[in-house]
Amino acid sequence: MNSQQENTAVSEAQQAVEERLIANVLASFEGCTDERLKQIMQALVCHLHAFIRDVRLSEAEWNQAIGFLTEVGHITDDKRQEFILLSDVLGASMQTINVNNEARGDATEATVFGPFFVDDAPLIENGGDIAGGAAGEPCWVEGTVRDLDGNPIPGARIEVWEADDEGFYDVQHADGRVYGRAHLFSDDKGNYRFWGLTPTPYPIPHDGPVGRMLQATGRSPMRASHLHFMATAPQMRTLVTHIFVNGDELLKYDTVFGVKQSLVKEFIQQPAGAPTPDSRELGETTWAKVHFDIVLAPAGS
Repeated sequence: MNSQQENTAVSEAQQAVEERLIANVLASFEGCTDERLKQIMQALVCHLHAFIRDVRLSEAEWNQAIGFLTEVGHITDDKRQEFILLSDVLGASMQTINVNNEARGDATEATVFGPFFVDDAPLIENGGDIAGGAAGEPCWVEGTVRDLDGNPIPGARIEVWEADDEGFYDVQHADGRVYGRAHLFSDDKGNYRFWGLTPTPYPIPHDGPVGRMLQATGRSPMRASHLHFMATAPQMRTLVTHIFVNGDELLKYDTVFGVKQSLVKEFIQQPAGAPTPDSRELGETTWAKVHFDIVLAPAGS
């Protein structure tokens, strides 16, 4: 019997008991003087109770859910944010981003933040290298930061971070190493450029409760290949986004639902020995290049 059939079978007397509880819980927030908080809490109560009633949640299932959330809390620390992973794989992170980043003209679309950003990433000059010795194919990344009218934005701060070719971020190591991340600023013409690594697919951390949930539900922990960006500038809306590798088979199956077509870019493969944009010598190493223009919307939009 499905949940709709079960709910249909609930007696009117039982429905009245359940609805009285909802009314009592909603009424308990009437004294809240913060109208926004009151709105959020009452809406949360309505949706949570509706879910419990819809699936006729058992006490054992609710206790299991509490145990799961407790595990998520226990594994979370300053290096690993399991709650962000949970939010990501349920699509909650992406939906919140959609709600808060309404399309504005040609503004670059936002996507998930992810759990591996850290403050105080090293500063590099334009043309510098964010790899920090990490394994992977070199990749030249360049573009321009501009506003909706096409005007260049000089001095925009650009944070970039990515995994190595084994799928690990620096913070996943216990020895304090720093690689695959940096910040730089657009030049007087709004241009930026740096060396990084060609992105490769990798799994989100799946050795904890979120990973066990994915396994139990038949879902993959894999993320499509990507490079993270966060761009900020005075009077502009902060942009958190990625770019993805065109042709990646995981574009349709990204486990955190972060792929948007406008963010899929051509990473053009270059043979060993091909001249590099800054005359860097790479020997017999292949490399790639990608162009990504960043368009920022005005703050408050």
